[in-house]
Amino acid sequence: MKHLKTLTYILDVSKSGSIRKTAEKLNITPSALTRKIQDFEYELGTPVFERLPQGVRLNAAGELLVRHVRNQISDFERIRSQIADLAGARRGQISIACSQAFVDHVMPREIAKYRSQFPLVSFVTQVRDHQKAVAALQEHEADLALVIQPPPSPEMQTLLTCSQPLCALMSRDHPLAQQEGTLRLRHCLEFPLALPDHSLAIRPMLDAAFARMLMPINVVIESGSFELLRNYTLLEHVISFQVLSGVPVRHEKLFYKPIDERDLGPVQIVLGQLRGRMLPVAAAKFADQLSISLHTMHESASKP
Repeated sequence: MKHLKTLTYILDVSKSGSIRKTAEKLNITPSALTRKIQDFEYELGTPVFERLPQGVRLNAAGELLVRHVRNQISDFERIRSQIADLAGARRGQISIACSQAFVDHVMPREIAKYRSQFPLVSFVTQVRDHQKAVAALQEHEADLALVIQPPPSPEMQTLLTCSQPLCALMSRDHPLAQQEGTLRLRHCLEFPLALPDHSLAIRPMLDAAFARMLMPINVVIESGSFELLRNYTLLEHVISFQVLSGVPVRHEKLFYKPIDERDLGPVQIVLGQLRGRMLPVAAAKFADQLSISLHTMHESASKP
């Protein structure tokens, strides 16, 4: 694996845009790192960076090189994982980019379940909503992405698609908590709203539904944090919204009710990976486990 260390240096510089920052991270001098990169460029026969007044950026040759490096590192990790499996000791690191809706309950439960069988496997979980999760796959920063309503992308290979109802979230002493059955959206609009901001995937769905209602809305707080919105419902008689997976089901003070599908259809949940990439064994097996759990949740949510 000649040049592997230098290639990882080049990959890091491409992300930071600065030889100095990468050198500080690696605890070497900028001049030493510059020499390593220049030696590699000489052997390659072409520069891979454009030198700018405030740093560096990849040129066309550098873009091709970095894409190759990411694939090589990914393949190397996959081979290591397969060798560990042959030895009967599954090991490795699984990186997941997931929407906020899955970090409170779904991911902790699934990671703990997997590690109970394979304790030598570690996890890196990145909270990435919507487009940023897909970008993490493209940059090889994540093996898997679990997201809500992802944008269409030819780079993302879908492993599982399922749906869950969107729920109204409120305090247990809220007047609407006493209502039987599903909740009509017009009843929610009679109260102040705590809404996810436009960085979160469910906001466009809500905006479209509100527009169809032809009713005034009173938004008292917007946030990109579902945790903040949930906590605020305990302090004022507001209504917030969340997919079923993100609802704290056994919370003593919080209450949820699904929104009637005549007003808001189910939310699409997608588990995916980078198209064409062969996942390490550990990541592929975790994807299988997660798919089964999500399918079970989908079946449960679909029951009347």
